[in-house]
This record gives sequence, C-alpha cells and structure tokens, in this order.
Amino acid sequence: MSLLTDRSGRFSALKTCCLLALLAPAAWLLWRWLNHDLGPRAITEALHFTGRWAVRFLLAALALTPLMRLSRWTRLALIRRMLGVGAFAWAAGHLFLYVISVKYDIAFAASEIINRYYLTIGFAALVGLTMLAATSTDAMIARLGNWWKRLHRLVYVIATLAILHFLMQSKLDASEATLMAGLFLTLMIYRAAFRVRRPVGPTMLAAVAATAAVATAIVEFAWYGLATGANPWRVLQANLHPERGLRPAVIVLLVAAGLGVATEVWRRFQEARGGKGTFPTGRVPQPRRA
Repeated sequence: MSLLTDRSGRFSALKTCCLLALLAPAAWLLWRWLNHDLGPRAITEALHFTGRWAVRFLLAALALTPLMRLSRWTRLALIRRMLGVGAFAWAAGHLFLYVISVKYDIAFAASEIINRYYLTIGFAALVGLTMLAATSTDAMIARLGNWWKRLHRLVYVIATLAILHFLMQSKLDASEATLMAGLFLTLMIYRAAFRVRRPVGPTMLAAVAATAAVATAIVEFAWYGLATGANPWRVLQANLHPERGLRPAVIVLLVAAGLGVATEVWRRFQEARGGKGTFPTGRVPQPRRA
C-alpha cells in the first residue's frame, strides 16, 4: 500500500488530498523563503510557522474520530495515521529549525531545552509524537496488541503539552494558541458527549458548541490574567465586540455550531434517503488501519 492507495491497492482521492494538505504549507514556506518574504528574522518566522502547523495537523488527526461518529464516514480512518505522522514531521522540522537558529550548537540547544520550561514541555511533546510515529506501522500494531491502543491514548497528553508550549512561547499575543486550546477542548467535550451513548442531535450539538466557547473564554481569561499580567477583563469583554476582530471563543463557537448545522443537514439528507435520521451512538465501526 502506497501513500496514494488504500489497502486494496486502489487510488485513494482522500489520501491524496490529505498528502497535498500536509505538503501545501511547506510549499508556501519555501515560496516565501525564495522570495525573501519571511522578514529580517527568517529562521524565527519559519520556526514559528512549522510549530503552528504541527499543532494544527495534530488537532486535525484528533478531529477524525468525532467526524467519523457524526458523519458515519468511516473511510476517514484511512488518513488518521498519515495526519499523525505528518504532525510529527512538522514538529521534527520545528526542532531542526530551532537547532539552526542557535547556529547548530547542540550543547547550547540541549541546555536551553533543560532550563527553559516552555522548551522542555515542547520537547516532551515531540518525544511523545516520535514514540507514536515509530509505533504506527502495521507490524508494531500487531506486536503491541492491546498495548498499542493504551500507548496511543497518550496523544491527548501530547496535544495538551504541545498547546501549552504554544501558549508559553506566544507571550502577549496568545490568540492563536488560545484558539488551538479551544478547538482541543471542543474535541474533548465531543468525546465526553459521545460517552453518554445517546443519539447526538441538534440539542446536544448546540450544548457542545456553547460549552466549548465558554471553556475557551475561561482559558483565555485565565491565561492573560495569570501568565501575562494583562487585564483579563478587557480581553473577556472583547468577545462582545466582534467588530474589533473575532476572539478565539467566538471562532470556536462558530466552528462547533457550524459542525452542528452540517450534521443536522446530514441527518435530514439521511431521512430523505430513508435512513434512520439519527446520529450514531457508542463506538464507530473500526476499519482496518491504513
């Protein structure tokens, strides 16, 4: 099975699109570098760029299970491993650029990772991703058996560490890091909602969206109040003034609500086709891993 085919050997448009999505930011970064568009601190800009995309692809991998449960499109499992390994590759590139930024001084880089908490946390996340990527092959899945699932549940801890690293290095402007935290919380709330094992209808989806938005606002309020010294009340009030720009909590609300609307449309489409018109409960049928 290649990067572009499924287990039957047939060309997979889904895997091809996923691979292109993983490579597209790299192509954009290369284009900016060739055109001297990265600014006076090109390595630093590239370092932040790779870190952001590592977190984004990690969250995309985590989003697949909720999407499969809501849409019943189990073929999304075909790209789960690709997204996870892609997130690792971006994180590894992030570390490599950090080594470049300190002029290949490995000893200095190691001392910084040990002495600076946010670097220690980020490096721990990378070590975790390395472990998951190394055990993502079919041979390792068969060798580890039930331990494989237990090991790969560490992805939630790894995502938490990655987002915390993102927050800590963001300094005063932690908007995107807070957004990533909010989207991660949304996925965790969906995970909790699915454990109720009841049909996931519009009411539950609306509750998930509202809860995720409130949780994001609380995270942003706490972070700015405790970590930056900025007035957290002004940050909180900014959520009520979208004309000044959408805050992370508002974006999370729109994303989660949009997913709810899309799911309701899908339900009605299923009803029109003679389906049951309800959303799945419990576990999604697990296809063989790709």
